[in-house]
Amino acid sequence: ATMSLGFLAMIVGCIGALILGLVNSFKKEPSPVLIMLYAVCEGAMLGAFSGVMELAAPGIVIQATLATCATFAVMLCAYKFAGFRVSGRFARIMLIAMGGYLLFSLVNLVLMATGAVTDPWGLRGSVTIMGIPLGVIVGLVVVVMAAVSLAMDFEAIQRGVEGGLPTRYAWAGAFGLVVTIVWLYVEFLRILAILRDN
Repeated sequence: ATMSLGFLAMIVGCIGALILGLVNSFKKEPSPVLIMLYAVCEGAMLGAFSGVMELAAPGIVIQATLATCATFAVMLCAYKFAGFRVSGRFARIMLIAMGGYLLFSLVNLVLMATGAVTDPWGLRGSVTIMGIPLGVIVGLVVVVMAAVSLAMDFEAIQRGVEGGLPTRYAWAGAFGLVVTIVWLYVEFLRILAILRDN
């Protein structure tokens, strides 16, 4: 019963977070209520997913959490003290890379759903390059993308503060930051799980 409840929480949370994430991303005015609902759905999905991963590989959640916190701290220090910024051209390259990763993820999901790929991680686990699972290679690239995305979030928040945006826009900055941190955590979790499976 606990496992089925966890699975239900993961599915409902995932669908809710996806829908609310898209709605919040495209709204011109930030809505604190919708952002809080997104956080609840994301929390349900992440909690259930983390629980399943922890059962399958004890200790993996704390490792992913520590890796996420360390990456956040390094990027914050690089932004604050080393002047790390994402320039116009690099920002455009990042957006194209994120679009490419989204397409890869959708193709992988379809292949898994149709049974064309039977590995639990899809192409990430079934394809190897020089003996290294594709999921580890892609995961490391995506971790770098998410880390750079953190710097973009920091910059957007700082521009908003310096530009004197109304305080309600703090919700939009927090939303963007949470989305990036969750993305980073899930990628670390996936990399660690694939490494343990091989």
